[in-house]
Amino acid sequence: MKIKQFIYLFAFMAVFSACSNDDDNTGPIMMDDDTVMMDDELDFSGTFTQADQMGRPAVNTVFVSSASKDSFNTTIPSEQEAAFQAMFQANLEALSPAYTNPGDTNALGLDAETFTTLLATDVLNVSLDGVTTFFDGTNVLTGRALADDVITVELLLIFGGEDFMENPGLSNDNVDANDAAFSSSFPYLASPW
Repeated sequence: MKIKQFIYLFAFMAVFSACSNDDDNTGPIMMDDDTVMMDDELDFSGTFTQADQMGRPAVNTVFVSSASKDSFNTTIPSEQEAAFQAMFQANLEALSPAYTNPGDTNALGLDAETFTTLLATDVLNVSLDGVTTFFDGTNVLTGRALADDVITVELLLIFGGEDFMENPGLSNDNVDANDAAFSSSFPYLASPW
């Protein structure tokens, strides 16, 4: 129940913090074409384009080739699998010795094609009626808790093979905890200073 409340509260705050009227700057603004525009001349009408995307940490960074970054970042998630799964699979097979042989799977039982089909749609799934975690030993990719060791989980799924034991030097980032304890009250993150 608390997880659902947290999700609703987070979504509510994201909407209202993103909709602030914080355009009271009085200084000049440098535009992309090197022209200078005063704040009172800003025009917010028109069409806007998504410039970046990262639903699951490191997936875009690792599996999207440099030449395809802009295309991936501006493709809506429902179209990503068809457009990028083959590239994800080629990059996974080139990167990881855990997928060298036909039929190799990761600890979830996913072969390279199935695993990259899952990853190519770069969204962070959220379980609305179960445990929210990136991986807790039982539940996988049902969301993300703050304390989840997301990078190590991804490294294990990429390099760890069927039992998380293959390629041990590549299967752990060796960052086992946050540098500061999480708070027990919202927003749960440690103070930045």
